[in-house]
Amino acid sequence: MKTSITKTTDTWNAINWAKVQRKTFKLQKRIYQASLSGQNAKARKLQKLLVKSYYAKLLAIRKVTQDNQGKKTAGVDGIKSITPRQRLELAQNLSKHQKAKPLRRKWIPKPNGEKRPLGIPTINDRIRQALVKLALEPQWEARFEGESYGFRPGRSAHDAMSRIFQSIKHSEYYILDADISKCFDQINHKYLLSKIDCPSTIKAQIRQWLKAGVMDNGIFETTKAGTPQGGVISPLLANIALDGMIRLIEQKFPHKNARVQAKVIRYADDFVVISPRLEIIQQCQIAIEEWLKPIGLELKTSKTRICHTLRKIEVNDEKVEPGFDFLGWNFRQYPVGKHQSGKTGGTKPKLLGFKSLIKPSKKAIKAHADKVKEVIKTHKTAPQYALIKRLNPIIKGWCNYHSKVVSKETFSSLDNVTWQRLRAWTVSRCGKASYKKLTKYFKKNGNRAWSFETQEGLRLLTHAETPITRHVTVRPEASPYDGNWTYWSTRKDTSHDIPKRVAFLLKKQKGKCNLCGQYFTPDDIVEIDHIQPTTLGGKDEYKNLQLLHRHCHDIKTATDGSNNSKETGYSDDNRQLD
Repeated sequence: MKTSITKTTDTWNAINWAKVQRKTFKLQKRIYQASLSGQNAKARKLQKLLVKSYYAKLLAIRKVTQDNQGKKTAGVDGIKSITPRQRLELAQNLSKHQKAKPLRRKWIPKPNGEKRPLGIPTINDRIRQALVKLALEPQWEARFEGESYGFRPGRSAHDAMSRIFQSIKHSEYYILDADISKCFDQINHKYLLSKIDCPSTIKAQIRQWLKAGVMDNGIFETTKAGTPQGGVISPLLANIALDGMIRLIEQKFPHKNARVQAKVIRYADDFVVISPRLEIIQQCQIAIEEWLKPIGLELKTSKTRICHTLRKIEVNDEKVEPGFDFLGWNFRQYPVGKHQSGKTGGTKPKLLGFKSLIKPSKKAIKAHADKVKEVIKTHKTAPQYALIKRLNPIIKGWCNYHSKVVSKETFSSLDNVTWQRLRAWTVSRCGKASYKKLTKYFKKNGNRAWSFETQEGLRLLTHAETPITRHVTVRPEASPYDGNWTYWSTRKDTSHDIPKRVAFLLKKQKGKCNLCGQYFTPDDIVEIDHIQPTTLGGKDEYKNLQLLHRHCHDIKTATDGSNNSKETGYSDDNRQLD
């Protein structure tokens, strides 16, 4: 079978991006399914097809030059942005072989005063990396471990947080809270390349990016190890290098009497190991340190500690406080009375005498409060509306991140501190404060007597108005590439266009399949079908679309002789490539 992929328009702004995403995603889904079923040769053929796809090239260019936050960051060639005409020309010429250029070194300050090196590729190299990532990601999503959450589609820090909570809430545990030292900078290139199973042309490109070198103030340095932070494909490569750590612990400490002996939950290069026994935690630490050596990595001593979720313990002659910080949250268990106590799992739960709580960490609270303070300080002479516009995104972003944990008291405390600083801000502008002077900056708004608000009605957001909502953890085996849109349409963090259509059609059809009349379940694989095939004049619009079970779609396709899968790119085409 030969797939024809042609240019659909001459004008960048007129490109049908929904169609581009669907066509690209169709190939990605086939790569995922081939890899999941162990058909590695087929997966490699599909990867070759995807990197040659005109639609995939368009999508890669759009991601790098329009969607990415660092879209205006220049590489060593000094190019910060390209015009729509240049984007189209680049899509046509992207297949031509071009040697990778060195990275531009950029130093990013860290909260502890240190600086973190970034390696910025050129726009051309970033686009090529985005294209290769489109081909590699679905293959590895079929292989990655269920308890790894960092830099993966459809997963977030909140999923890692929620999984930890579910793992510790029914009992007390020992914890290994660990961090890998300079993970992105020290990964062994030979080890990483030997682990990647993809077409030789793609592997050769990855080798070039890893060995491209770095330009720092005009001085060229070779790169002998590491995946450069700043590259589009670097987080995926780091995940590939670290894949297998969780399986190692699962195999070394399997379930005993239906109870977990040790569990690893990883987010990028940060991870925690959970176990009811201290000796198992210590053995896990030794096993992981040995496993990391061939990769060229080691645990960071200053950020690796053993603790307990409920009690003070003594480790290496040092007393360690209960609880641990992870991803900006503090995880800890607190002794409570019987009315607030948590319960054991099982059919006959018993009172535990303690309760597991997750709160924003003291470090995260201080960093946020300091940032708000710095903004207010730097806007001493600025208009009130300028200060509000600067503060609102900071407050909203921080509160959204922490709104999935026990944060109500923290939010109220931060509002009080912010109000004190804003009052000082008004005093610095108009002298000793009086009620009349304060009413220039503060208004009564609903239940709030002192809302920081302009005369035109632009209001400063408060922390406490953010509602606390519990996060629904992603299934360990789930991936956006699995085609289960009944499940993914209910989650907000998916980036694909198709689930929006699925969600609409689910509501329109009241949760039932139009062919068999049965309700869809979360485990069903669904297909979007054209009621009247496009080959017979049907249009690609909602009133001509319906949601079917996959087996119902196959029956309909066989009955009416249509092949909507080939026309729209919604469904899988599982035929072998010639």
